[in-house]
Amino acid sequence: MRTPGIAAAILLVGAGAAFLLLVGGASFLERPLPGGLPLGNATAAFGLCALAGAPLALSARGTALRGVAFGVFFAAVAWLPVSVALAGNLALNFGGGRGVAWMVFSLAVLGAALVALLWALAARAVRSRGTGAT
Repeated sequence: MRTPGIAAAILLVGAGAAFLLLVGGASFLERPLPGGLPLGNATAAFGLCALAGAPLALSARGTALRGVAFGVFFAAVAWLPVSVALAGNLALNFGGGRGVAWMVFSLAVLGAALVALLWALAARAVRSRGTGAT
């Protein structure tokens, strides 16, 4: 495994850890960070950025995948500021149709990150098969 593969693996482990913490509902995630942002929201943003960073680490320069991976990573980085703007608060408590807009945006970013990851893994497998490297 070369450096991009190691970086992608570390990012995926970080994303998985964040996901497990969030799904597990750890009570400490409700604690506010300095400035008032709940730790759980920061954890979600970290996990999404880590997931979106893996295809970026795996993609080859100058490919369409690299451009898409950059776009998806940018969307993941923008997820928290967009979420706060839609909610109007750091706790991400939504009212009215803004909650639906946030859910659609969040699912779109997550879906795009997963598609980019699958594309990156497939491209890496094709490259490895073509060069005989593992």
